[in-house]
Amino acid sequence: MRYVNIPGTTLSPSVIALGTNRFGSLMNRDDSFALLDAYIELGGTFIDTAHIYADWIPGAPHSASEKTIGAWLHKQNCRAQVVLATKVGHPNLKTPHISRLSAQELLDDLAESLEFLQTDYVDLLWLHRDDPGLPVGEIVDAMNQVIRTSKVKHVGCSNWRAPRIREANAYAHTHGLCGFVANQPQWSLAIPNREALSDPERLVVFGAQDYTWHSEMGMAVIAYSAQAQGFFEKLDRLGIAGMTDKDRRGYYSEANARLLPVVKSLAAKHQVSINALALSYLLAQPFVTIPVVGPRTVEQLRDSIVAVDVLLSHDELNQLQIK
Repeated sequence: MRYVNIPGTTLSPSVIALGTNRFGSLMNRDDSFALLDAYIELGGTFIDTAHIYADWIPGAPHSASEKTIGAWLHKQNCRAQVVLATKVGHPNLKTPHISRLSAQELLDDLAESLEFLQTDYVDLLWLHRDDPGLPVGEIVDAMNQVIRTSKVKHVGCSNWRAPRIREANAYAHTHGLCGFVANQPQWSLAIPNREALSDPERLVVFGAQDYTWHSEMGMAVIAYSAQAQGFFEKLDRLGIAGMTDKDRRGYYSEANARLLPVVKSLAAKHQVSINALALSYLLAQPFVTIPVVGPRTVEQLRDSIVAVDVLLSHDELNQLQIK
């Protein structure tokens, strides 16, 4: 495993983070614990969750992921060894059009998250959604009320667009406040089809404008859906006809399909799987990029971790840019 400092912070987590949105729901407690154990054994230190995981699943316990991670942290007594991140401020699923970004709502979410995670602080707190209808200064002010509790080391944003991040950090700088230290958008080698997103208005896919801004500013990107649900591996193994409708709608395009031969060739050259090669694309970026992986098995986790040993050349990275 390799480790990297998130610029502007005291945090130096592993370069691959473990996503946990299935924990305690679609993945039972024992299997969740097994993945967490294996991740730590492989040198992983960055665990990413959210207060709302997995409230959208019928019958799932409220904040199932946080509760499962909290139970594991208590059992293993390893809180100090991990960088723990969670997300707050997501709209109520029954009223998704109403934002929840007031200081009190963020504090209420954080209090529950700390209780469920069985800890008294989080290393990185994400604001899970933006509300472009709110003045950005109002959100930054609310965020800093949370920071002043000393229960949060650093704050980042998830599903925010580059101009709003720039505006938020400029406001924070002008007013002597803490700004965002990292961004968590959807980003992978395969470009998703926006019309297939569950919430295309609020889910932010990393694009050219975001790339340019991060290259200039050096802010870290913690990318979710980093392997595009294994799109390239599925396309290679199953072909278009064999893929599920969900996978086709989510990622299939002529541009992505044209990239498959390049991905296969480089994977063979570096002697890794297609999925690992796709992950190495994010690790090769000119600014700190930490992909979040969501394996369902320990075998898938091990395959993902192999990506840290793949060092793509500048020419190879250019070959992977969708034309």
